[in-house]
Order: sequence, then structure tokens, then C-alpha cells
Amino acid sequence: MGLISAATTIFDGGSMSAGFGGSMTFIKKLTATNASTLSFVGGASGVVLDGTYKKYVFKFKDIHTDTDNGGFNFQCSIDAGSNYNVATTSTAFRAEHNEGDNDTTLAYRRDDNWDQGNGTAFQRIIDGTGNAADESGAGTLNIYNPSSTTFVKHWNVTSFNHHGADYEINYYFAGYFDTTSAINAVRFSTFSGTFDGDICLYGIA
Repeated sequence: MGLISAATTIFDGGSMSAGFGGSMTFIKKLTATNASTLSFVGGASGVVLDGTYKKYVFKFKDIHTDTDNGGFNFQCSIDAGSNYNVATTSTAFRAEHNEGDNDTTLAYRRDDNWDQGNGTAFQRIIDGTGNAADESGAGTLNIYNPSSTTFVKHWNVTSFNHHGADYEINYYFAGYFDTTSAINAVRFSTFSGTFDGDICLYGIA
């Protein structure tokens, strides 16, 4: 499909699709059961983030912590998982609404590793998930061109959860890893305790 105006082709659907890259290609799935971390390291080519794709997408779902008001975070590695301490600068805000329908908030957050200024701590991406049987969190992490040896590595996260205080909270994080070395491993972890859940990795050309 395309768009034609006054007998002139303005754009062609096929060329548009090719220009914006292909569909997501599944790479790997990891499942946590009472785990404190999940690490995407290794693969058929030796490294999961090996430059095959310009964008990598992590889909995490049913993240259930054993600690009430627990949380979820991530960090990257430039040495294939020996260290997860790449400096990042980030922003963070959240929208929330409680079950009682009497509290709504949209706020920037700048505490407890919500945002960082060239910090090396694990970056928060979900906060305060309840540990009741039906409570969990989910979301998407995008990392752009992590194999570049010229530019810093941009990333962004959209996530949401059933908070332990009975709120639905939508989180928005974005930032960059301040390194021109290739990022070749990613680790997810809880603030404390353990978690269950699935994380799938996809590549986009």
C-alpha cells in the first residue's frame, strides 16, 4: 500500500517498510524462578548484543517479587558480564492512580536511583511492586545501537505495575550509557530478595 496524490506517488508502502527496518526478531528468553538476577550474556555468536541489530528490545512480564513494595532494575556491561557498572545519566517520571479513586499523581522522580547523573548504580525501572499472589509488573526496555564504538548508548523504558499500596503506576525512564565501548551484556535484578517472571530479547535491524 502507498499514498498517491494527483497521479503522483508520494510514498510506497514497501519502500517505507524497508526504510524503517524489519520486524522484531526473537533472540532469547530467560525465565526467573526465585532468582535475584537474570543476565543476558552469551549466545550463538558468543555475545547476545553482538551488533547484528541496531536496536535491541527487552520485554519483561509477570515480574513478581517476594518482597512487598519490591522493585526491579537493570545495568549493562562492556566486558561480557564481568562487571555491571557502566555510567548512565537518566530521567524518570511516573503517573499513578489508586484503587480507591481518590489519589492521582504525575511527578518527576529524582531519588533512590530513579534518575542518575553519570551514576554507576543499577537503574530503577519498576518500583514498589506488591508481593500478593496477583501483583506483578511488566514493561519494555529499548537499547539503541549498543555495539557502537563512536557514540554513547541511548535507552528508554516504559513499565507499569500493581503497587503494594494498591496503585496502578506507569513509569517512564530514559537515558544514555556514557561509554563509546560496545555494550555486550545486560543484567536485571531486584532491589532485595528474589523474583519470578519472563524476559524476552528481540532485535530490530
